[in-house]
Amino acid sequence: MTARIDFEKNSEKALGDPSLQATLRSAMVRFRGLRNSAVEEIPNWQALRQYAHDVKAHALAHLDRYLEQLERQVTEAGGVVHWARNADEARSLITQLVKSSGRQVVKSKSMTTEEIELNKALEHAGCEVTETDLGEYLVQLAGEQPAHIIAPVVHKSKETIAALLSEKLGVPRYDDAQQLTMVAREVLRRRFLEADVGISGVNFAVAESGTVVVVENEGNARLTTTLPRTHIAVMGIEKVIPRLADLDVFLTLLPRSATGQRMSSYVSFLTGPRRVGEADGPEQLHLVLLDNGRTAIHADSSMRESLACIRCGACLNVCPVFERTAGHAYGSVYSGPIGAVLTPLFQGLDVAGDLPFASSLCGACGEVCPVKIELPRLLLELRSRVVRQQGAPVAERFFVWGWVNAMKSARRLAVAGKVARAVHRFTSAVRLPLPYPFSRWSAFRELPRPAAKAFRERTS
Repeated sequence: MTARIDFEKNSEKALGDPSLQATLRSAMVRFRGLRNSAVEEIPNWQALRQYAHDVKAHALAHLDRYLEQLERQVTEAGGVVHWARNADEARSLITQLVKSSGRQVVKSKSMTTEEIELNKALEHAGCEVTETDLGEYLVQLAGEQPAHIIAPVVHKSKETIAALLSEKLGVPRYDDAQQLTMVAREVLRRRFLEADVGISGVNFAVAESGTVVVVENEGNARLTTTLPRTHIAVMGIEKVIPRLADLDVFLTLLPRSATGQRMSSYVSFLTGPRRVGEADGPEQLHLVLLDNGRTAIHADSSMRESLACIRCGACLNVCPVFERTAGHAYGSVYSGPIGAVLTPLFQGLDVAGDLPFASSLCGACGEVCPVKIELPRLLLELRSRVVRQQGAPVAERFFVWGWVNAMKSARRLAVAGKVARAVHRFTSAVRLPLPYPFSRWSAFRELPRPAAKAFRERTS
């Protein structure tokens, strides 16, 4: 049984780490600035968002048709399509494919393979697995999960990374970022050349052509998908889009939302394995279509739009909660506002019921989402489901009961207001901490002084 995610406990640990707080804030401010500058260059940005939203909604409404079309086109191009109902099936299938080709595996960045904990399964089967995205490689060396959808080591400072590489690879503790990168590059280049199998994720899969699209900035995904004899691409079934013509909009929205780039450094279009006469590419291409709870989400009309996510991380970068807690506090591969929606849907409210409450509901996540997912609405819906299933905390129920009864009568409201103001004046004057549960708020904020006159007194 999966352990319950205790976001409150996890976030308290993050809040008590000054280094983490400084690193996170610096990174998030930078991401937001880059995104805003890149978006301002596109006068029809909102129209592009709406177009992407409509394409995703259409694809999800006809998901069965487009997945079948994708399978036909991939097969016609010489690839092999596999269907996996859950993580166990996917791990077993991929492990068999790897063992039939060799033991040396290189992987490019893939949240879907993180979701199914593929590395552990492959290593247990005796395979040697190397993450080739620099951030993912560092996370692998540290024995951690990624802390961000697009920036796996956003929680680590340069000094921490230098110490990690020195400890794990036996190199000097360099201060220069370029030297640190070169250390990892030397290791990874050897792994590319030795690899039997390359495993990648999928950003988009085009139904009309059977094309797998991988977007990246380091070139490691291109090496992963072309150098080894066998390429295994792992995608959630929601990643399919109808036409190549739709990609133009997504490839405009994704990099600007994710990293503030006009375009990603590398965009690979992979249609089948290497053909006769071609110098590059794998001898075999396997496409694994993963369900793992997605069909259930698709059947939930209130939650279906969460499957439109293109994993850009924009909602994480603007979220005030994520900025203070980082991804590990969410106890799942998917963090931030989209993680607070997807994780409860994937793992159940009994496991991840805390996460929908890990939001200030400021609405920023919905405003920046490039495919216009209504994240605040989804979070509120999940909160409602948690309360209906598990009930609200006793303190919250008592507060709501008191509020409802006070609002039923103008006289009661006036009396409650006077009592609250008297308590407020007293605690402000003697600087006493507020009683629980209000102490959870005042522990990190200074209680403002009360106005000289209440609003009712000024307007009566």
